[in-house]
Amino acid sequence: MATSAYPAKPETTYPVSFDVEYPDHLSRLLIFFKWLLAIPHFIVLYVLMLAWMVTTFISWFAILFTAHYPRGLFNFACGVFRWTYRVEAYLYFLRDDYPPFRLSDGEGQTYPVSFNAEYPDHLSRLLIFVKWLLVIPHFIVLYVLGIVVSVTTFVSWFAILFTARYPKGLFDLAVGYFRWNARVAAYLMYLRDEYPPFSLS
Repeated sequence: MATSAYPAKPETTYPVSFDVEYPDHLSRLLIFFKWLLAIPHFIVLYVLMLAWMVTTFISWFAILFTAHYPRGLFNFACGVFRWTYRVEAYLYFLRDDYPPFRLSDGEGQTYPVSFNAEYPDHLSRLLIFVKWLLVIPHFIVLYVLGIVVSVTTFVSWFAILFTARYPKGLFDLAVGYFRWNARVAAYLMYLRDEYPPFSLS
């Protein structure tokens, strides 16, 4: 049976998606060096994050006065999110494919980690003042989940070392954690106004 080169989208109607294609095999050697190999990405992402902070500040005022996120700045923000989550998936041993140095999905190219947010037609001028407060319950849950995922990632490191595979249940937990995190981050940073679900799926 043929399978798509892109990760299957999780069954949700929320307009922000994140997914990782489950790998059939992982390198036992790479788990020792991924942090080192990712250093060029850290440098580029540091610069991108500085630019993203500036564009987000501009977008805040654009939303306040027009109720719209400027399309070009929205695409840039999505690109920074996409790049960041690709690198995180690589560092957390979810994939061995080296992340591409690009903000977009790449026309005609595939990568097994996906992040996408639908462009909103309208954004609330009021919510931009209180989103940080509304997401506090998510922060609490994600803090606890983050600790759990750190432990399961440690366990999975040894599983990969001895079996060259990431235990599927632990893999799904890690992907679900990042998916939840991505939705909350997109909500908090004004990409969408729909309140994120309390869900790993």
